[in-house]
Amino acid sequence: MRRGTFREGTVDYAAVGATHAPDLMQYPPERSIPAEASWRLGSGEERFRTAGESLLSWTAQRAAGLELRDVRPAAGSAYTGVSFDAEGAPIAPNRTQVEQRFAADGMPFVAPGMTLKLHGRVKGMRADAELRVISVTEERRRVGFVLGTVGGSVVSGEESFDIEWREDTDEVWFTVRAFDAPVALLYRLPGMVRRRRRELFSLYLRAISPLYATPI
Repeated sequence: MRRGTFREGTVDYAAVGATHAPDLMQYPPERSIPAEASWRLGSGEERFRTAGESLLSWTAQRAAGLELRDVRPAAGSAYTGVSFDAEGAPIAPNRTQVEQRFAADGMPFVAPGMTLKLHGRVKGMRADAELRVISVTEERRRVGFVLGTVGGSVVSGEESFDIEWREDTDEVWFTVRAFDAPVALLYRLPGMVRRRRRELFSLYLRAISPLYATPI
C-alpha cells in the first residue's frame, strides 16, 4: 500500500481533500457545486492494473485532448503526509519516500505535491488551470489521486480520480468526484459549471475505457 498527500497553503480553496468525504454530494464546500460519476470498466486484476497505470500516467487528461505543461515535482524531498481513509477521515502520516516513475514518453507519473499547467477547451469551454496533486493512493485494490486548483481556472476546487477493484464482485470501477466554485463571470450563470463538469467527466471516461462502460 502506498498513500501520499501534499498539503500546502497554495491552492485557491479551503476544503482540501473534500472529494474524499462520503457526504460530498449532500454537503459540498460553501458556494461549490459537487459532481460524481462512476463507470464499470470490466473485471479482474489485469483490467484493474491496466486502468490504474493509465490513470497515474495522466491518460484521463491527455487522451481527453488536454495538454499538460510545466509538470514539476514537489520542491525538495517528496513529502508524504496525512491521507484519508474510505470514509474521508484523516489517517496517520506516512513518511515513506516515493520514487518518481515515468511513462514511456518521459512524462512523470502522478506524484504528491507535483504542480502542472493544464491547457485546452471542452466543447468551447475553457479547461486551462494551474493544478497541484493533493494526494496519491496506490493500494492492492484501489489506485487514485486528487487534483486541486492553484489558479488560472474558470472555477476553483478539486477533483478526484479512483480506480477500484471490488473484492465482492471482481468488478473494476472508475469513479470521478469534484466540487467547483465559479470564478469567471460566465460560469456564474446557471448551469455552466455543471455543463462543463459533465463534459469533462465524459472525456475522462472515454480516455480510460474507450470500448465500453456502464454509467450509474
